Amino acid sequence: MPGRELREWLLTHDAATRMRLLAQLNEEERAALSHHWRVWARPEQLPPSGDWRVWLVCAGRGFGKTRLGAEWVRQIARETPDARIALVGASLGEARTVMVEGESGLLDCCADAERPKFEPSRHQLTFANGARATLYSAAEPESLRGPQHSHAWCDEIAKWDNASERAMRAWDNLQMGLRLTERPLTLATTTPRNVPLMHRLLKNETSGTVAVTRGTTFDNAGNLPGAFLDAMRKDFDATRLGRQELYGEMLSDLDGALWTRAILDRAVASKMKEDLSRVVVAVDPPASAKGDACGIIVAGIGESGSGHVLADCTVEKASPEQWALAVANAAEHWHADRVVAEANQGGAMVSSVLRAASVALPVKLVHASRGKSARAEPVAALYEAGRVVHHAMFAQLVDQLCGMIVGGDYQGPGRSPDRADALVWALTELMLSGRGGRPRVKQI
Repeated sequence: MPGRELREWLLTHDAATRMRLLAQLNEEERAALSHHWRVWARPEQLPPSGDWRVWLVCAGRGFGKTRLGAEWVRQIARETPDARIALVGASLGEARTVMVEGESGLLDCCADAERPKFEPSRHQLTFANGARATLYSAAEPESLRGPQHSHAWCDEIAKWDNASERAMRAWDNLQMGLRLTERPLTLATTTPRNVPLMHRLLKNETSGTVAVTRGTTFDNAGNLPGAFLDAMRKDFDATRLGRQELYGEMLSDLDGALWTRAILDRAVASKMKEDLSRVVVAVDPPASAKGDACGIIVAGIGESGSGHVLADCTVEKASPEQWALAVANAAEHWHADRVVAEANQGGAMVSSVLRAASVALPVKLVHASRGKSARAEPVAALYEAGRVVHHAMFAQLVDQLCGMIVGGDYQGPGRSPDRADALVWALTELMLSGRGGRPRVKQI
């Protein structure tokens, strides 16, 4: 019975009956059924109809893109013994650890009898019937210039390196080498980002040559832990980052934005380790106890001169005592050597409130003599130069940074960019004040 018909037949029975039917299978039959993709796949994980050349799966994290890609390659290899398939990742390491050896990769989705032989040194998988798949890195476009293929699976194309147009050159070289069959096919799986390659493919959606499947993290709820889904909703549902990473939307940058999502995506490196010579807690106090949030950002400067954004401890609708306590806790936790606080909204009151909360560190009051955008421009330039690292995704901070416009009004979420202002004060103190580092060292 074909996979889709078998799936529909199983679904005509209630859960108890399905379990009873499955229990009647022997171990070999159950193992075979577990690898019958068309039984378990959701409809949107199966190839679309039509005469497309590129199938673009543009969906949130956890949608099941990797399993979809591995199963697509597996089907092609099974049906086409002379298939020559390119597996292109952002790097060779990612191609191997995600596309081949990952929990949803090619080796895992194949039954023992059909599992291909993987030769890491040759970056190649060979199937029993002769079909072959070869790994490539999109960061090395020239490696795709010579080889010929019949099919290709390109993973996370929106995170391919765009420097010197590497992503576009890798894609073009790959497409020019797809000449071993009358109908070459490419599958591209990705969480969307606002990059040139994504724009090119989506522009061709209406022509029929590119078929687009869209989806969200929550489409795959049956295979994801409930606690994970609850946490994602709580932390990211109201953010632009959540719309991109969970709901699979491709967000456009605002005209004239000081920060773009591509720049901020590159800044995330949560596992980077470096000795820090200074750590500060920067505070953007609210104008009133019932007003905006109190922006609290912890940042440090490394021995290399790089800035490190360590934590966003911002508090919402807090009284002066509450936000001062949050500052004190952040300073203690991160062993900060200074608190930097904007004084325009209360002057000396800021310093006295912090001292009342037992903040024993030096408190530097800074005064905003220029507009928010003008203050932020030098800090944005540090990001463009690759000199700032984020140690987490900081979704709400990122949304505010993307709303800072050159020479214009703030266009991000909320009335005020409190988190972004605090970040600007922190990195200005650490990297633009000319103070330099202190001999004290903290390991992160």
